[in-house]
Amino acid sequence: MALWRKLLIGSLGGAAFIAALAAGLDHADRAYPPPVDVADIVSKEVLDRDGRLLRAFATPDGLWRLKTTAADVDPQFLRMLVAYEDRRFHEHAGVDPLALLRAAGQFVTNGRIVSGASTLSMQVARLIEPRENRSMLAKLRQMARAIQLERRLSKAEILDLYLTLAPYGGNLEGVRAASLAWFGKEPKRLSVAEAALLVALPQLPEKRRPDRHRASAEKARERVLTRMAVSEIIGEGEAERASTEAVPDRRRQLPAYAAHLSELALRKDARASEHKTTLDRIVQDGLETVAREAAERLGPKVSIAMVMADARTGDILGEVGSADYFDGSRAGWIDMTRIRRSPGSALKPFIYGLAFEEGLVAQETIVEDRPADFSGYRPRNFDMTYQGDVSVRKALQLSLNVPAVRLLEAVGPTRLMVRFRRAEVHPELPPGETPGLAIGLGGVGITLRDLTQLYAALANRGMPVRLGDGIVRDAAVITGDPLLDPVAVWHVSDALSGVTPPTGSRRLGIAYKTGTSYGYRDAWSVGYDGRHVLGVWVGRADNGAVPGLTGYGAAAPILFEAFARSGLAITALPRAPAGAVRIAQSELPASLRRFSTTASGLVATTAREPAPEIVYPPEGAHVELGATRGAAISPLVLKLQGGRAPFRWLANGKVLPDASRRRTAQWMPEGAGFSTLTVIDAAGRAASVRVFIE
Repeated sequence: MALWRKLLIGSLGGAAFIAALAAGLDHADRAYPPPVDVADIVSKEVLDRDGRLLRAFATPDGLWRLKTTAADVDPQFLRMLVAYEDRRFHEHAGVDPLALLRAAGQFVTNGRIVSGASTLSMQVARLIEPRENRSMLAKLRQMARAIQLERRLSKAEILDLYLTLAPYGGNLEGVRAASLAWFGKEPKRLSVAEAALLVALPQLPEKRRPDRHRASAEKARERVLTRMAVSEIIGEGEAERASTEAVPDRRRQLPAYAAHLSELALRKDARASEHKTTLDRIVQDGLETVAREAAERLGPKVSIAMVMADARTGDILGEVGSADYFDGSRAGWIDMTRIRRSPGSALKPFIYGLAFEEGLVAQETIVEDRPADFSGYRPRNFDMTYQGDVSVRKALQLSLNVPAVRLLEAVGPTRLMVRFRRAEVHPELPPGETPGLAIGLGGVGITLRDLTQLYAALANRGMPVRLGDGIVRDAAVITGDPLLDPVAVWHVSDALSGVTPPTGSRRLGIAYKTGTSYGYRDAWSVGYDGRHVLGVWVGRADNGAVPGLTGYGAAAPILFEAFARSGLAITALPRAPAGAVRIAQSELPASLRRFSTTASGLVATTAREPAPEIVYPPEGAHVELGATRGAAISPLVLKLQGGRAPFRWLANGKVLPDASRRRTAQWMPEGAGFSTLTVIDAAGRAASVRVFIE
């Protein structure tokens, strides 16, 4: 009986000791948790619209440590890693007893360490809490930490920590950083040879760096391949082929696109580790390459900026703030997409658009290009020559100054500025100045982003689009009135699409315009197809002159090359809307055959005030508005010349609402068939046409 009591007391005492030990260990575990939060300190990443890395920033310690999960890595690499480093990773609780026994037996037999017994969990423990000495006490501490990690984290989470923290030589940490630096690609798709090298490097990262110790790296990779073949993770033939693949002999630079936009993203949210943008890395790469090569051709101190956007959504797809961010001679750190400069002739298409919209001119209307005096303002053409009588279409294509000023005088500089405000663009006038005729030739300040935003409306059939900042998807079509009506936009685009490409560039099917500021300081070119718009600026950041710098000679070739190398397919320009047609000069109404103004700036067609004349639609015209297809009928644009405002329109004898002083109006037909349209001016004079609606 006494023996039974002793056994009972002994058992209870042992249980109490074990319980106390367990409680103590649990308390110690809670009191001294493993510092897993060290893995939260990772490189900040800027990503493109599809999640591809645009740019990374080193950690405060100067490390390239990109957050990595198993989903980011080739599954074959993961199988090879576990098979080589820790075969029973998914079975043990942080420490592998069998591996410890094997390592101890090899040490006793050989008198030296043949193989280690560190599990992946123990390696992670060493990575989150590195220690210089490799004593037995340090190894026991690693084991304890590994057990702590297993209690807190899943196997997948522990593996993710390893993939993020494993050393790969120099300041490279993690599989993603290593794959980008050694192979120039993300680790999602690795060859067998690449995967084997990434398995081998973390064991001795400095002694196996392939750029410094090529032979050592090859031998380490060979050992991994041999063991993988023996373990049947890969086939023997696959291992032999992989062993013949060259080891990389240099370390590559990590992706470094969109320097200015990346810095803006970090300033907007300094705490976030990932910053998603609307950029497309393929587009960005193409634009930056073109800018860098063009700057080298153009010479020192010249910089280049570009903005490419989706004209339907306003998303920025590519943005280059300077030719080279780190080139001090070009002041590359200045983002020239946001600096106001004189646009030269780049605003002329909007003057012509207003004139088309008002019915003042058609494409083949003759306009004078001769020396003229506009109340003391005497514009001259860029080449100091004059064309004489020229069509409006040709005047726009040749970017003639006098015809543009004649039209701006007729439509009014203030009205042009009001239209810009519809697109949420506010060009800056000189201090104390009011809108004058000089704005048509570059007498305002505007940024490349704003100029591109204006042209986006032309690519979007006249509806203005707000460009985003490239970071947040806040771009959108601007609600409200169009910048220009679709018919006027079509006339502008039709003319600009016929401009001869710059020398050496092939025709791409885009519409484009150039501009050169006074004194050869800024060269511009903006172009668009049916979906995308691209703006280019060339000049010096310090506003210095560059002799011979012109929009056509410097910026336009960059525009065409950037469009071609952007990776985007050219989208056809929109088809002509209802009411848009290019009429030969001989077939134009008499009032539209020649444009001229009186001394007071009023539009003049004859010596005395003419009677009203409907210039569109012409008599007997068949106009396609969708009425015969069963689709929604589009409104018909009505235009007149001559007469005295206000004007009253009638359709089939029915008065249209509201008299107007404008020479354009719209009428919504009730259906297909013949209709009679009549306009009556303030003097009671009338004009009528009969048209067939289809």
